Amino acid sequence: MRQQSDDDRIALHARDVHFDWSSLPPHWIPGEPFASHLLDVLHLLLPEGERWFVRVFSSALPLVRDEALAEDVRGFIGQEAMHASSHQGAQDHLAQTGLDPSRYVEQVEWMFGQVLGERGLDGDAAQEWLIERVALIAAIEHLTAVLGQWILDADGLDAAGADPTMTDLLRWHGAEEVEHRSVAHDLFTHLDGRYLRRIRSLMISGPVLLRLWAAGVAHLCRHDPQLRGTRAAKVRLRDYLRASRRGLAPGPVLLARATLSYLHPRYHPVHHGDTDAAVAYLATSPAARAAENR
Repeated sequence: MRQQSDDDRIALHARDVHFDWSSLPPHWIPGEPFASHLLDVLHLLLPEGERWFVRVFSSALPLVRDEALAEDVRGFIGQEAMHASSHQGAQDHLAQTGLDPSRYVEQVEWMFGQVLGERGLDGDAAQEWLIERVALIAAIEHLTAVLGQWILDADGLDAAGADPTMTDLLRWHGAEEVEHRSVAHDLFTHLDGRYLRRIRSLMISGPVLLRLWAAGVAHLCRHDPQLRGTRAAKVRLRDYLRASRRGLAPGPVLLARATLSYLHPRYHPVHHGDTDAAVAYLATSPAARAAENR
C-alpha cells in the first residue's frame, strides 16, 4: 500500500472558522426543502461522529512510528475538531427554527459513544479494537472525501440560489476533507493495512451511514413546521433522484463508483480528489479567509 510522497503532502492545520446563521432561511436551497434537508443531515451526524474521530485518532497517535504521519494525524485531529464545532452551530440553529433534532441526535450519540466506544478493554484486545475503529474511519473518510469533491464541484447549488453561508460551510468542510483525504488510510496502513479488514470496514460503515442518512432526512422532513400536513413531509426515493439530477445531491452513479474504487487492492486516496481545487477554494472561502486574518 502506498503512502503519500513528500510531493503529495500538504501541511494540515485547523482553520478557526465562524458562521453566522441568523439570516439562514429554513429551506436554504430556495424551493427545495428535500434537497436542503438532505444536506442538513450532515449537521446531525457530523458533530458526534467527528468528535469520535478525534478520540480514536488521539488514542492511536502514540502508536505512530513515523513523524511525518504523526504530524498529519495531529493536523487531521485539529481539522475534525473544528468540523464538529462548526456543524454543531448549524445543528443548534436548526433546533431554534423548530426542527427539533434531539431524538435523532441521541441515536447518533449512542452509536458513537456506546457501540463504537472504548468497551473497557485493555492490552491486545484494546489495541485490536482501536485498529478496527481506525479502519472504519478510513472507510468513512473515503466517502467523505468523495462528498467533499462533489460539493466543491456542485454548480447546481449555485444555479439554484443556495444560501451562501451554508454553501461556504459545506465547501470549506469539503475542501478540508479533500485536503486530508489520505491521512486515515495511511494511518490504517501504518497500523495494520490488511485488505480484507479494509473492505469489511466499508461494507459495514457504508450501509450504516446510508441508513442513518435516510433516517435523518425523514426526521427533518417530518418535523419541518413548514412541511407539516403536506406531501413533502414524506420522503420518497424519487425526491432524491430528482435532486441528484438537478445537481443538488450526489448521484447514485457517483456513490457506486466510489464504493467500487475502494475495493481495488492498490487503492490509495491520493488518486481520488483534486487537491488543487480544494486549496483554491480555501484561499477564497469567506470563512477560511476571515479565520486566516484573525
